[in-house]
Amino acid sequence: MQPSTGRAVIAWTIGALFFLYAFVQRVAPSVMIDELMREFAVGAAAIGHLSAFYFYAYVAVQMPVGVLMDRIGPRRLMTGAALIAAVGSVLFAASPFFLAAGVGRLLVGLGVASAWVGVLVLATQSFPAHRFSLLTGIGQALGMAGAVLGQAPLGELVTAIGWRGVGFALAGLALLIAIGIWLSARDHAPSAPSGHLLAGLGRVARTGQSWIAAVIALSLTAPMLGFAGLWAVPFFGTLYGMDRAEAAALTSTVFIGWGLGAPAVGWFADRLGRRKPLLVAGAAVLGISTVAVVYLPLPPWAAAVALFLGGVGGASMILTYGAARVHVAPEDAGATYGFVNTATVGSGALFQPLLGLLLDAAWDGTMAGGVRVYGLEAYRLAFAMLPAMSAVGLMATLAVREEAARR
Repeated sequence: MQPSTGRAVIAWTIGALFFLYAFVQRVAPSVMIDELMREFAVGAAAIGHLSAFYFYAYVAVQMPVGVLMDRIGPRRLMTGAALIAAVGSVLFAASPFFLAAGVGRLLVGLGVASAWVGVLVLATQSFPAHRFSLLTGIGQALGMAGAVLGQAPLGELVTAIGWRGVGFALAGLALLIAIGIWLSARDHAPSAPSGHLLAGLGRVARTGQSWIAAVIALSLTAPMLGFAGLWAVPFFGTLYGMDRAEAAALTSTVFIGWGLGAPAVGWFADRLGRRKPLLVAGAAVLGISTVAVVYLPLPPWAAAVALFLGGVGGASMILTYGAARVHVAPEDAGATYGFVNTATVGSGALFQPLLGLLLDAAWDGTMAGGVRVYGLEAYRLAFAMLPAMSAVGLMATLAVREEAARR
């Protein structure tokens, strides 16, 4: 472990800003739903898949990204990845038809797939181990800042310059991030043994606690990526009669709760020396919050409180990376992060199109301005998958072992 330096701090900060950018891209379609439905003449299931193309690519390369981080380091990998994200943004913005837009989203997801693992590896390489959970929390807070920016502020920008103009602007940001990472980051000597590129991944996959951490991570992020990341804005519009800006602002409260909760949870876990109690509490709070927001007759201010608390509970997800890492060898850290992050972002790949399919199945045929209109009962039927997943995650938190962490 090398002592942190000013250059290391700059590199980690730019890497964290790359993760912020990844979250802007992750939630951006939620404020473009009407425009995309109208542009490509499609329904909820198709928009769910269009948004999830990002996640399909992101999930597919998470484990290879983790292994490559161990082998070649973050500088070259993250720089090239940011350039791919820029190309994908341009293709999405210029797409003349639905498939081209999907390919653009796919390239964006492929490009930003190294952001979070890169943040973790940069923290592991250059900072003391007792700061890891705190840095993880701060990195997540910046990601949630990106999610907030991708809601109401990005929605206003879509209104001002159109969804295509926003896509070109996001391409320019990716280019600036690529330059910043190249100038600040350094690739340390490979920590993984040479020869067997996937050997570390195999060791991680044979560790039971890695799978438990992955299940918990998926369950804690499903409401954020599946619900808040795409379908919450139209749901709140239907539930409360809000316009897009108001619904996006309400949705942002879950990301604010996550952003504030993540560094607090990380700091508290470092002080407590334990992760399991915080994971159990976080899963329980998130599940209760999800049920309250979707199924109880809450006024908007109470829904905002519930969303905020759910975000704080969901932020305990940051502890799953450390919970898995302490059960593997140090040279497999990147592979471990990639393994857990596959499940984390896999929740978006799974739940965004799944909820869209369920919405289409419950659709009563109502149209308005060339866009499908989904009733409140359709949303509530579709969203029943979310508390079910929270229950699975809560049970998984009870199986976390912390003996290795105490040793």
